[in-house]
Amino acid sequence: MRFAAIGLDHRHIYHMVEGLLEAGADCAGFDPATSDARVLAGFRERFPDLRPAEAQRLLDDPSIELIVCAGVPSERAALAIRAMRAGKDVMVDKPGVTSLDQLAAAEAAVAETGRIFSVCFSERFVVPATIVAGKLIADGAIGRVVQTIGLGPHRFNRAIRPGWFFDAACYGGILTDIASHQIDQFLHFTGSEGADIVSSGIGHFGAADLPEFQDFGEILLRSDRAGGYIRVDWFTADGLPTWGDGRLTILGTEGTIELRKYVDIAGRPGTDHVFLVDKTGTRHLDASREPLTYFRNLIADVGARTETAALQRHTFTVCRLALEAQAKAAWLPASRPPPIPEDTRP
Repeated sequence: MRFAAIGLDHRHIYHMVEGLLEAGADCAGFDPATSDARVLAGFRERFPDLRPAEAQRLLDDPSIELIVCAGVPSERAALAIRAMRAGKDVMVDKPGVTSLDQLAAAEAAVAETGRIFSVCFSERFVVPATIVAGKLIADGAIGRVVQTIGLGPHRFNRAIRPGWFFDAACYGGILTDIASHQIDQFLHFTGSEGADIVSSGIGHFGAADLPEFQDFGEILLRSDRAGGYIRVDWFTADGLPTWGDGRLTILGTEGTIELRKYVDIAGRPGTDHVFLVDKTGTRHLDASREPLTYFRNLIADVGARTETAALQRHTFTVCRLALEAQAKAAWLPASRPPPIPEDTRP
């Protein structure tokens, strides 16, 4: 399977390309156009053997089956639709869309072309601990899942952020962007096909000169099977040795699973720590060597026209719920209403 990279605006393009290469795919080239020269430089450093090519040339190449994109978030849907209409399947970084209009257009393009529109929810797809947790749940280790609590803190790293990072019209808002990860995990681990947004909030508590920038967000959601709480933010302190202490707690009727994905603070070294509590006691599982499945499954899906990497309806449901949460979010603290772009209103 041959793929190409178009949209080198976010560093997530690194693990998207790397994952496909490690899974056996062949990269036909990349479009060097970018809004952030540092991302392009990092890409060239990591993949020195890949060759640049103009985007339209890549889209016109009939040997290329898949386009991967980590462009400016508000521009991803349009590129994905171009690619699908050119006969390509698509993998985009999250958020795959930043407005309900974009979501409707992407859904229409999938229906029209029969192509795959996959969003790389990396906090599940590129984290071995989530695969181990899924196996434990499937084996009945904690009984029926009744709630998830997903925490997605991030380091701000203001000095290296491009201009679009601070513009909600470009990144879609903190819930559309970061919280899509936790919505994906809630649906996946609870076995829910959909959910209701009970309440949501966004706010700014940090840099005084960026009053519109959303650096905190939360969601309370509920399905016919379970409930969930999500908190995302840009307040990871510099003392943490990684970009964020991402955690997921999964409550079952017979036990709990906690994932400390990127660091076990003041504890064991490394990543992908799984803590299991069940009727027999407590256990720590090192999940760091668990093989990832998303990229190889997506490659198989491209060839077989299947949906083993992620169900298409699941991907669109995650996008829709994130947009709904963003659109109805209260401003925190409640001193003024947040600006909401018109095309994100449900």
